[in-house]
Formats: sequence, structure tokens, C-alpha cells
Amino acid sequence: MLNKYPLWKNFLILFVFTFGIIYAFPNLYPDDAAIQIAAKRDAAVGQQSVEVAAAALQKAGIEYFGEEVQKDSLLIRVKNKDQQIAAKEAVQKALGNEYIVALNLAPTTPDWLLSLGAQPMKLGLDLSGGVHFLIEVDVDGYVNKRLKDNYIGEFKQLLKDKKVRYKGIIYNNRKIIAQFKTVEARDEARQILRGAYSEFIFEETEGTHEFGIIFTLSEAKIKESEAFALEQNITSLRKRVNELGVSEPLVQKQGRNRIVVELPGIQDTAGAKNILGKTATLEFRLEARLDAPRSRTETFEFLSGNRPPAKLAKKRIISGDSVIDAQIGYDGNSGQPQTSINLDDKGGKAMLRATKKNVGRGLGVLFIETTPVFIETEQMVDGKKVTTRSIKYEKSSKLISLANINEPFGARFRVTGLSSKEASELALLLRAGALAADMAIVEERTIGPSLGAENIAVGVLSVEIGLAAVLVCMIVFYRVFGLLANIALAVNLILLVAVMSVFGATLTLPGIAGIVLTVGMAVDANVLIFSRIKEEFKNGLSPQAAINSGFEHAFVTILDANITTLLVAVILYGVGTGPVKGFAITLSIGILTSMFTAIMGTRALVNTVYGGRKMTKLGM
Repeated sequence: MLNKYPLWKNFLILFVFTFGIIYAFPNLYPDDAAIQIAAKRDAAVGQQSVEVAAAALQKAGIEYFGEEVQKDSLLIRVKNKDQQIAAKEAVQKALGNEYIVALNLAPTTPDWLLSLGAQPMKLGLDLSGGVHFLIEVDVDGYVNKRLKDNYIGEFKQLLKDKKVRYKGIIYNNRKIIAQFKTVEARDEARQILRGAYSEFIFEETEGTHEFGIIFTLSEAKIKESEAFALEQNITSLRKRVNELGVSEPLVQKQGRNRIVVELPGIQDTAGAKNILGKTATLEFRLEARLDAPRSRTETFEFLSGNRPPAKLAKKRIISGDSVIDAQIGYDGNSGQPQTSINLDDKGGKAMLRATKKNVGRGLGVLFIETTPVFIETEQMVDGKKVTTRSIKYEKSSKLISLANINEPFGARFRVTGLSSKEASELALLLRAGALAADMAIVEERTIGPSLGAENIAVGVLSVEIGLAAVLVCMIVFYRVFGLLANIALAVNLILLVAVMSVFGATLTLPGIAGIVLTVGMAVDANVLIFSRIKEEFKNGLSPQAAINSGFEHAFVTILDANITTLLVAVILYGVGTGPVKGFAITLSIGILTSMFTAIMGTRALVNTVYGGRKMTKLGM
């Protein structure tokens, strides 16, 4: 029978419609403004933290509700976003520096929807706002470290290989000073080092019994080193942001030594701040021998447990720079968390070489964490008190484990001795790559929508006006068929929102423009179908035959037009960034949903109204 769908097609359409309703529904529940409190290493979040935070909010006159102690943090909802910053400052002051207090958004989606995996759509920075971090990179410290740790060792090794005797090579205030006993040794060293290190400016010195060379790194090389440190940190931060699962993040340099990180609609800002601002890595060292001189050993305390301090050799085998992959796992026997580590070729060879020679000796795993400390100093300038702030980086090195080497191993091994949270964070940091330089978050603030609430209001209004104009035109020109097309169009918008929510796509202001364009394109398919039906009816076909012929013959034209547009949208997504991607995402999804609703959805509605009926004219 013409214009009748088989039962399975009707069930398929009903299933898709139900899917759209369920997974678009969470977008009707806006998030609550909230603050999130997370503890640092030596602190814990519990009932006492709730009481202290509540007292601080009451004292500040801030309305709050829904205090919720989660796995590693405390979430407190406030009445509106205007009170978030005041609440954050009040609670941070009350709890002290042992806790991280960050701005957050708390979901209000009902549990029954969450149990089905239904969550609201993510909004871009221009619609939802987000978190802004300004990070300062210690590029000066990087240059100094490179001079002390790299160049001095290279100079010594090169002179040793060339059999040039030197009295000493030291670092002093961004300069390397080499001392020699004779003029001949100095001149030979200068010739060798000048040929190998053109980036230095050489200055000779003479004393009564000493002859020296002062090496000063050229300004061009300093700028190159600073730029490298900044780019390396940006690369590492981007990897960390990707691990956090943030959509459409912004990570870019600002000036000589700063990085801007913007995270739109981030839910766990405390966790983000903790991960982005943390500088931690590992070092592997052998246990010190009993007869080792004190100058070649260091004593370290254990990170956890009551074990006594242990002595390790100062010389390290490898550091976190050699790690190419790190994953958290659990020991099959004890169930304790562990971090599985893979090293690069150079690191694997160094580890194999060291463990081969030292079977039976202890191997220590050091957890090294760098913490920025902000120091404020006051001084009088032109009779006015001026406060300046500087950053000092404090390093904390503690033993994770110290175990005997039972057999040699190389590029793959496991590290134990951390809690589940610590092991997970360490794996993330190692995966993201080592930071070239220390860094500190110097500014944190929330970002409102780029044009305020007007952005959303104007965007929604444009969709409403476009939709209303299309609905009216369709009813005027096609009457009953137009009404059925309008129902299919409404379903198309529901499906579009549902698909974006399910796949975690980000809706931006250009994305709303893509939705407006999708509305027009969805109706365009129906216009093609209805025009073909009218044409077939005028050519003498019966109403039922005209309807059937219209849908079948218009299908190829609709498919060709939509596929070419879809290809353009995919290319836009591939080569575009930011707003262009936002537009391409909604356009691509909208094309696919509109083809389904315009062809199958509208046909099902037309079949329901007209299928099997005897007609002499069409309702258009």
C-alpha cells in the first residue's frame, strides 16, 4: 500500500524521538553557582572543613546551601554567581593555605537522568563564561639552571676529552667562570670552547697565579632559551588541559614569561588549579653506600609512613624528563595503587645500565615537588608606600619507596608507595611531559560571557525569530503539509540538542548561528519534497501516487545538497579554530538530524495523516 511505513520504521522513529526527548531534557536544568574546596597533601576535607566554611559564609552574610562532601573535596552552592567570588575569598581566608578554594558550577540534573547518562550540553566561553588563569613561568630560573646544570658539565667533559687541565669551573650570577694555572691552558681552552659554543661571549681575566675566562650567554641565546622554556611549558599545559577533558580551552603565551589559560564551563576548578599549577616529577637514585663520603650523599624523609630517613647518592640515574608514558594501575596481589612507567630509549638504557651493576643494592624513588611562595615587600618610593610581590620557588624532595634491585630492568617498571589520588596525579603530570621551568598561578578569576547575558538572549532570539518565520511561511504555503513539516522541524531541534549533549559537543555563539542555518536547511528539504509532490499532482498523478513520487524523487537531490554542505562543515572543523569549529559542529550535526527528520520524520507524519485514505486533492 502506498504511503504506509512498515511497523519497524515507525518503531525506529519513535525510538529516536524518545532518545531526543530524554537526552535533550537535562538542558532545562541550569547549573548552580558554587565553590569547591580541595585539600592539599597534608590536609583533609571533612566535617570540620564544612563547619569552618559555613561559619565564614555566615559571617560574610552570604547565602549558601547544599553542602556536599565528595570524594576528595567539599562543594558548597551559593545563591548566585555574584556571590561566588566573595564566598571564595571568605572561605579561603578562614581555611588558610592548606586548602584550595575554587569557583565551580554544580549540576542540578535529576539523578534519574544522570543514571541514563544524560547530561546538559557544554557551553563555550562566550556563553557560559569560565575560569581564567594567568601563569608566570620562571624563565630566569630556567636560564640559570641550564648554565649551572648543563653547560658547566659539558665544559668540563669537553676539556677533559681534549686533555686540557683546568683549575675550576664555577657559576656566578649568570656567568660561567673557568680558571686555569697557565696562559697556554687558558688559550687552548678558549679556542676549543669558542669553536663549540658560539652562543657565549668570551672575556679573559688574569691574576697573579690564575688565568681565567668569563663566559656570558649572548642576549640572543638568552631570548631563545626563554622562548623555548615558555613553549615547552605551554605544550605541557595543553596536555594537562586535554587530560582534564575541557572543551575548547585556550592556552597561549602572553608577553615574555606568562601563559594565559582559559577553561570554559569547567566543573572542577579546584582540581584544574591543582593540576595546572603543580610542578612535580620523579628522580631515581641509588641508595648510598656505607663508605660513601658525605659530600656525595643526601638524606631524605619518606612521603608517608613511619620509616626512618634514608641516604641516597647525589647522582641521579634518570629523572621525569625520560618518561614517555605513565598510567595508574593496581597491584594484582595487594590491590595497592601503582604507577606504571615507560621510559624513552636513553632513559631505558641508563636504568638498565645502573640496575645491572647494582643488583642487591637499594633503589630510591624521589618525589620532587616545587611550590611557589609569594613574598610581599613594602618600600617607600617618592614618599609613598609601594608593595611589590616576588615569587620564590621552594622544592620539597621526599622518598616514595626504597627497595632492593632483585634483577636488572630497563624502560618499563612500576612505582608503588603512593595513595590512589597521588598515583593518578603523578601519572597525569608525567604523561603531560616535564616542565622546562617552574611556574606559578599569579591570577585566577572567573570570566563572564564576552558580551554578558545579552549574548545568550540575542542568540536565542535569533533562533526564535528564524523559527517563527519559517513556521508561518510553511503553514501559509503548504497548509497541512506545512504543519507536519513544522512538527518535524521542532523534533529536529530536539535531536540536535540531544546529540550535542550526548557527544559532549560545545555550544558557542557561532554554534547558535549554525543552528539558525540548520533550521533553514531542514525546511529547504521539505520545500523540495512538497514542490515535487505538487508538480507530480499537476502532471496527472493521483494524490497518493504524487506523495509517494515526491518523496522518492526528491531524495537524491536532498542527499546531494546535504552531503556537499556536510563536507564543507567537516573541512571547517578540521582547519578552523575556536568560533569556526563551534559553527562547524552544530552545522554538521544539524545536517544529519535534519536529513532524518525531513525525509523519514515528515514522511511518517504524512503517512499517518494521508496514508491509505481516498483523496481527490492535496492539503497544500
